[in-house]
Amino acid sequence: VSQSRYSHQSPNPQKKTVLQLELDILQKNQLLAERNRGFFEARNILALNFVSSPGAGKTSLLERTLRDLKTEFPISVIEGDQQTMNDANRIAETGAPVVQINTGKGCHLDAEMIAHALKKLNPIPNSIVAIENVGNLVCPALFDLGEHRRVVIISVPEGDDKPIKYPDMFHSAHLCIINKIDLLPYVTFNVEKAKQYALQVNHHLEFIELSATSGQGLSAWYQWLRNQSIA
Repeated sequence: VSQSRYSHQSPNPQKKTVLQLELDILQKNQLLAERNRGFFEARNILALNFVSSPGAGKTSLLERTLRDLKTEFPISVIEGDQQTMNDANRIAETGAPVVQINTGKGCHLDAEMIAHALKKLNPIPNSIVAIENVGNLVCPALFDLGEHRRVVIISVPEGDDKPIKYPDMFHSAHLCIINKIDLLPYVTFNVEKAKQYALQVNHHLEFIELSATSGQGLSAWYQWLRNQSIA
């Protein structure tokens, strides 16, 4: 909810009029998100919204997933970044259909952007659409894109206190992936503490520990995908 306050000074210095305007800037987004959800459900498409801070490994995880599961799941990707086609080019090299959204100065994707991207992508029925959001743990938490599951990714170099520093993101997520666990011997990161912090804001949250680089834990991630449905 965005709130703007306007003050008007009347000719009488003793009398001041304050006009207050409140706008629900999320209302339009929510309506479009429901339309997106209807599109996904009509085609029996599982939509996943991947969120994280920059550098947590969203693109690397998607690349590995696309290559490993290309014969099992049809997966298409919507890439969100402020600038460049770098990540979309990486995804395209796997052979997966991909559409890039550049938000410019924007810090998140919204439902309208996704609706336009879906027209270009035209994902096939009975498939998965992976939405890689802009790297940010604040703004994307507020915007429903019509996804069925929100996957938040943290990496061990970031520190184990991310869930309590950015609670809105973890509160709205269904799965928390702890990535880059191959680096645990070299950094100060307490996996159990990170989980405890996350459960303080969302006690329904699931966890998977993995390394998109070494492959450790990927089998659990792939099984999680197999277990999902749009219901």
